Amino acid sequence: MKKINRSGKEQGYLIDAIDAFNRKLLIISPDFKILAANNTAMEGHTESLIGKPCHEIILGCSDPCPSCPAHEVMKTGIASLRHDQSYNNSGTENRLCLYSYPVYRKDGINALVMLDFDLKALENIKEKRLRSNAFLRNLINNAVDGVIAADPTGKILIFNEAAAEFTGYTVEEALNDITIRDVYPGDGAREVMKMLLSEEFGGIGKLNSYYIDGKRKNGDIVPIRLNASIVYEDDEKVATIGFFHDRREKIKMQNELEQTHVQLLQSEKMASLGKMAAGVAHQLNNPLSGILLFTKLVMEEYELPKEALGDLQRVLDDTLRAKDIVKELLEFARQTSHEMKPQDVNAIISRTIFLLENQSIFHNIEIEQNLGADLPLIKGDVQQLYHVVMNIILNAADALESGGKLMLKTCFSPEKNRICVEISDTGTGIPDDVLPHVFEPFYTTKEQGKGTGLGLSMVYGIVKSHGGHIRVESEPGRGTTFYIELPLAENINGGD
Repeated sequence: MKKINRSGKEQGYLIDAIDAFNRKLLIISPDFKILAANNTAMEGHTESLIGKPCHEIILGCSDPCPSCPAHEVMKTGIASLRHDQSYNNSGTENRLCLYSYPVYRKDGINALVMLDFDLKALENIKEKRLRSNAFLRNLINNAVDGVIAADPTGKILIFNEAAAEFTGYTVEEALNDITIRDVYPGDGAREVMKMLLSEEFGGIGKLNSYYIDGKRKNGDIVPIRLNASIVYEDDEKVATIGFFHDRREKIKMQNELEQTHVQLLQSEKMASLGKMAAGVAHQLNNPLSGILLFTKLVMEEYELPKEALGDLQRVLDDTLRAKDIVKELLEFARQTSHEMKPQDVNAIISRTIFLLENQSIFHNIEIEQNLGADLPLIKGDVQQLYHVVMNIILNAADALESGGKLMLKTCFSPEKNRICVEISDTGTGIPDDVLPHVFEPFYTTKEQGKGTGLGLSMVYGIVKSHGGHIRVESEPGRGTTFYIELPLAENINGGD
């Protein structure tokens, strides 16, 4: 600091080292006079600044100026940071950012120090900070997983778009209207905090890959995988942050893979049963052919009483029916690999009914068929379509244990350009709590050993693989109806 810039008042608390500081530095007295100025502050001035009122150097002020930073600091005793102040460099004005802070002695404020910051440099710092903040915001908002941070009271501080997607809340709603407790069912938030404070789940303050349920705005439960941690500042807990991975898609894929695996196992089982049925049918054909041959010979070569001929005709008719059943078994078991060909839905239903209607479980059941005439063909695997119809009919027979009516209807829907199949029964119906789960794998209400829970899940998978839709309606005590829609053969590649 040059000697001309020093006064006797400043001796004792200024050191020459401040002259080496490359920013403007002024020391102002309580009566707003300049007590000291360093070399950088003196640049451009030919006269000493000592003793001059500060408003002559800090432009835009008047005497007195209550809005001046010096007045403000002297009055409040609190440091002040002013942006865009103007500094007089001997007639040249330059903009700066001015920081003013008080210097205390025992009797109060003895002086104040004004120190400038380069506004351009400060703007660069601000720009970098804004870029950094923008990058961080984009990083959080574009994260695949939901990111939610909350303060110790539960108020949400960060809520990204992925969190909005899996919870159903908008970002604005989350930040203003709800707390972290609203994104968990029950006391889920409290349970998570207990785990965060425990050493068992990744160490105190951390929770690693924990499976838990989240709750959507509409009350639906969402399975999630949660990674969470406590945020500390000076050893004080200031927030918690969680990364929420929505597991619904993964669970859906796992279920589809499981269904595919089940279908493969079932296909192998059906192929084995088909081979066995074919073998049995061929074995039955030989004695049945012999019975037919010798019955006809007896009827043609011997003169028999009318009653005897009637009995032989009954043997002949029953043998022919047995051969028809064997023929249908051979047709039913014909394929061991899936083959998509044009198929007649009515023929598939009729053949299935033919095989089942004389079984004991159908003795008290009235079967009504209302099959549409001249229906267009669908494209499908006949063996799999047999499986669909047979499984639904057998389920209906179980529901009609005490008797009732089974109705089968087919028609063509011009609006949907699909074949529609309805299979209804007047049985016990499906309880409301069971109905949403009937197509889920391994879900069954039958006694142990009487059902695997695979039948209707297989039916659902087969219909979907054929490009179709299936749904079910039921009323407990009044019956159940399955609705199946299948695309036409020419539309199978464009089916939805």
